[in-house]
Amino acid sequence: MIDKFLKAKHWQLFILMFGVPIIFQIIIMTSMFSNIGSNGNPDPATMFNSFKLFPIIMFIYMGFFFGWFWSIGIGLQKYMPNEIKLKLKKFKIFFFIPLIYITFFLILIGTTFYGISSGDRAVGGIIGKMMFFILPLHLFSMFCMFYQLYFASKTIKTAELKREVSLNDYMGEFFMIWFFPIGIWFIQPRINKIVAE
Repeated sequence: MIDKFLKAKHWQLFILMFGVPIIFQIIIMTSMFSNIGSNGNPDPATMFNSFKLFPIIMFIYMGFFFGWFWSIGIGLQKYMPNEIKLKLKKFKIFFFIPLIYITFFLILIGTTFYGISSGDRAVGGIIGKMMFFILPLHLFSMFCMFYQLYFASKTIKTAELKREVSLNDYMGEFFMIWFFPIGIWFIQPRINKIVAE
């Protein structure tokens, strides 16, 4: 699976990581607006019923996005000089923390939307009560994601230059991966070139 991500073309990844979720969101929004009654007042239960598909969209997006990060962080290690070793154990820990957190959060959101759409109003208060736990986890998860950006950009540049790199060397890659809908058009061809060589 790692090789498929590394060898994929930029347009393929763009469609999978950005195009497919956008199409799903357009379908959901269209179905929501089509359910607005003739009096112009939407039924809240129907609106929340459409949101039940949101976790599925996010799971699809997460699978491709995290799969791409994993492929870069782990898959490009064999294209680096033997004397340069990056901290793979730290990357793996910081990789799985946001993955687990986002999965937990999506399940929580999905059950909340399901409860609200089925008429259980008490379910909506669960998120408010859990904010004390969610906020620190969310901030730490964001830190882990930034570490993944750092690790992936450093890995790409090290595999390209075949030497130790400094922050100035891979700062551009960091921002291109961060703004991936644009950056993937520039980063992925370079990854393809590393793998082909």
